[in-house]
Amino acid sequence: MESFQHLMNGFVVAMSLQNLLFATIGCILGTLIGVLPGLGPAAGTALLIPITFKLEPTSAIIMLAAIYYGAMYGGTITSVLINVPGEAASVVTCLDGYEMAKQGRAGAALGIAAIGSFIGGSVATLGLVLVALPLARFALKFGPPEYFSLLCVGLSLVMALAGKSLSKALIMGVIGLVFSLVGIDPVEGAPRFTFGITPLMDGVRFVPVVMGFFGIGEILLNAEKSLVGVMAGGGKVSSFLPRREEWRISVTSILRGTGLGFFLGLIPGTNSAVASFMSYAIEKKVSKHPEKFGTGVIEGVAAPETANNAYANAALIPLFTLGLPGSPTIAILMGALIMNGLTPGPLLFKQHATFVWAVIASLYIGNVILLILNLPLVGWWAKLLRIPYQALSVIILVFCIIGAYSLNNSIFDIGVMLVCGVLGYAFKKLDFPVAPAILTLILGPLMERSLRESISLSQGDYSIFVTRPISLVFLAITALILASSAWQALPAAIREESKEAQV
Repeated sequence: MESFQHLMNGFVVAMSLQNLLFATIGCILGTLIGVLPGLGPAAGTALLIPITFKLEPTSAIIMLAAIYYGAMYGGTITSVLINVPGEAASVVTCLDGYEMAKQGRAGAALGIAAIGSFIGGSVATLGLVLVALPLARFALKFGPPEYFSLLCVGLSLVMALAGKSLSKALIMGVIGLVFSLVGIDPVEGAPRFTFGITPLMDGVRFVPVVMGFFGIGEILLNAEKSLVGVMAGGGKVSSFLPRREEWRISVTSILRGTGLGFFLGLIPGTNSAVASFMSYAIEKKVSKHPEKFGTGVIEGVAAPETANNAYANAALIPLFTLGLPGSPTIAILMGALIMNGLTPGPLLFKQHATFVWAVIASLYIGNVILLILNLPLVGWWAKLLRIPYQALSVIILVFCIIGAYSLNNSIFDIGVMLVCGVLGYAFKKLDFPVAPAILTLILGPLMERSLRESISLSQGDYSIFVTRPISLVFLAITALILASSAWQALPAAIREESKEAQV
């Protein structure tokens, strides 16, 4: 009951004219980002952070959150119409969505995706209301040792799910940690790893790094491909409603997608692509006609699209209650919170209750705005893809440069962004996952602070991490996850060695 009272107060703030305006702008920009191939929610959110610098914190985060879940739906449009996913979570939608478009049923595919996204996002937000306060109260029992151990769990999950190679994920995680150590020592106040470069005294800012890794890196990567005129074969958009016999199938698929997406959103280190792929796999498994998947079945669109939007809203729960981002985009939102003077975690509900519940209420409002916006505007969004990619890449590059410079009016930040862009391109070419580096860059200072506070608290006794029950449980979970990941990676490594020996 207490949570719903707080939620009603949040609606009062979120329904103000200013916050409604920024939620609408965020939904429009997010959908646009999802539509444009090569951007995705992480890059788009990072690129647009600078435009929120002058905003009041509540309006800024409402807008950035709307960009995030708006991008989740935007990627669906290109997946269905032209078989080009706007972001990773929409890849699986291409399998049946594009086939439906070729059959003249693009409208039904986009309609069920919008309806499923609305239901999944709304139910996940309701879950956020129900579990946020109990989880926050539990988290109040955390001291520095527990928080450090919890961050270890999150990072280990990222490594386990970061790609094909655990070793590459660990390397990228270390690179992010090294970046996070640059600047002034938080305890001794002495500069470290600055090499006499004055701008590095403030550390490596995450916005230029993220825009470089994602924005510039994607431009360089896409420069190798021919992405001109990708809209030429788009499907025709007519009716937005499924057939009568498809509703029953769609409802059960949406319910399963909602449950799976919400559950995975609670686990730090997962991402929306995992939710959508797992949802599609489950639908195919339980279907009476699995052989039809990939030929244009509506549940192949409804389930994954519902799952990725349910995930998007549920992923805010660990951020708000534990201060633990579960994906690169959530990490970027966490950085935006910190830049606005708000520290995510259990104290956020106590010290900034009005802000938190206004943002939660805005998630409901944003889902309604997305439903109203995207059904009638699908044809308009699709026309944007007629722009040649050369022109789009220039626009993205301009956004990157302006965003990096406006952060601190510093040419140095533009240089950091360009260097990280080249690094991001190289990492992607070598199949090194970028996500662990971004997350450890954000979490590195928090982990260091918790570690050093714990050591200070125990007067140099490292056993404090295993003598406190909650901390010990988290460390055991971390060890279990890493051991499981290493065990799964071991057979592949052995096979590679045997192949090399035969050669």
